[in-house]
Formats: sequence, structure tokens, C-alpha cells
Amino acid sequence: MILTEFDNNKLAMFNATDFQKKRKDFPEIVVGFFHHDLISEFVKLYKPKQIAKINSCTKDFEIYLVNIDGTEIAVTQAPLGAPYCVSIFEEIVALGAKKIILCGSCGCLDSSIADYSIIIPTSAIRDEGTSYHYAPESDEIELDKNIILSFEKTLSKLKIPYFKGKTWTTDALYRETSEKVAKRKSQGAIVVDMECSAMAAFASFRDIEFGQIFYGADDLSQEKYDVRSLIDGEISKQAKIIPVTLKCAQQLSTNNS
Repeated sequence: MILTEFDNNKLAMFNATDFQKKRKDFPEIVVGFFHHDLISEFVKLYKPKQIAKINSCTKDFEIYLVNIDGTEIAVTQAPLGAPYCVSIFEEIVALGAKKIILCGSCGCLDSSIADYSIIIPTSAIRDEGTSYHYAPESDEIELDKNIILSFEKTLSKLKIPYFKGKTWTTDALYRETSEKVAKRKSQGAIVVDMECSAMAAFASFRDIEFGQIFYGADDLSQEKYDVRSLIDGEISKQAKIIPVTLKCAQQLSTNNS
């Protein structure tokens, strides 16, 4: 099977370092928000300076600089889907990033997870193809326990409730069938996303730190699908995740210094 052909050679025929050169002034920690409205709100609220740009055939990804309580943090939009997300962050790591935090919505497989709830993934089911190019075959991949603990401490200090558990990462947005949902729930997944397992494998392969913060959106836990805030969600509610994520990034940097 092709997905069993993992090659641990870190040099490919061409590499992100062929397109991006390391910058001494580039922040060590980068936050990526998936939703374009969150990026727009971030720019409006923080008025950050643009420090770099990743070009792709689909769009350009501007990278901004913000200072949170004395910590410089780079912020960019994260692309949807495992292959695209990993390829853009390959170039961001080539620029000098050493820690990556992603923040985006997820589908809920547990009915107790309400709209806009915060979820910290602890592991991810690898139902996508990208991670198998960065790690040997396995059904699941663990996320960084130290980052999870740092997130929990920060959210507790902020008195923000959260859920914690396994995510199911899939490439196929429109192939989340009732049978597959039931199986992933039986494997312990409480949410579903499209990037986490691949980003975790990529981070381990490139020897960088990675963590993810989700906020609940559509509900797949019942027989009848509920789109909830996935479509036309209230940006004022979604935007509350911005300062929370930035504070988690700042505290992670402080804890490691």
C-alpha cells in the first residue's frame, strides 16, 4: 500500500528552503487562524505590521507581527486542508518559526459540546494522506503534552471552560458518513477537523512545537446534521477566540523561556 512507504529522508527533490530563506528577525512562535473573518478582525483590532508574505497559486498569505505582553508573535491565515496547510507552514518554518499554534472551527461528535466551545485536541486519528509522508503509518498521532498543559493552565487562569480529547482528521469534507462518524466516535473522537494529524506529524518531523485550539461549529453527533455556526456564524462570537489564542501563544513562549 502506498501509504506505508514512509521515507525518513528530510531532504526532498525540492524543499521549502529553496523558496524561503531563514530570517534572524522572524518570531519563533506563529499563530494561524483559518477563517478569513478572524484574520480581518485581528488586523482591525491589533493593527499589526506585515513582516512577510508566502506566495501560492491560490492566494498570498500575509504574515503579521503583534506584541502580546512583551512577546513577539507572528500571525497568518492558515489554509484549509492538510496538504495545503502543511506546505504553507513548511515555508513559514523555513523563515525561522519554531512553534506553531493553529486555531479554527471543528465539527462536534459529542452533543455536549456547544457552539463556539473551546476544545483542545490531545491526539488525532490520521484519516488523511499528508501525515504519512512525515511519519510512519499508524492510526493515530499524539499531540505535544507540554503544549496541552500550557493551554490548560492559560485557559484556567482566564476562567474559560474547555473540552479536551481526540480529534478525527479527514481529507474528505463531504465523505463524513454516518457509519464513519459512528466508528470514529467509538474510537474516542469528540470532534472532526481537516489538518491536525498532518500538522502534528509535520511538526515532529521538522522538530518544531505544535498545538491546536478548536472552537465548536457544526454538530454531527445526532442522526440529523446541524450546521449551527459553520455557515454564517456570528463573527463577534468567533472573534472572542483571537485574544484567547494569542494569550495561549504568549504563555507558551513565556513557559519555555
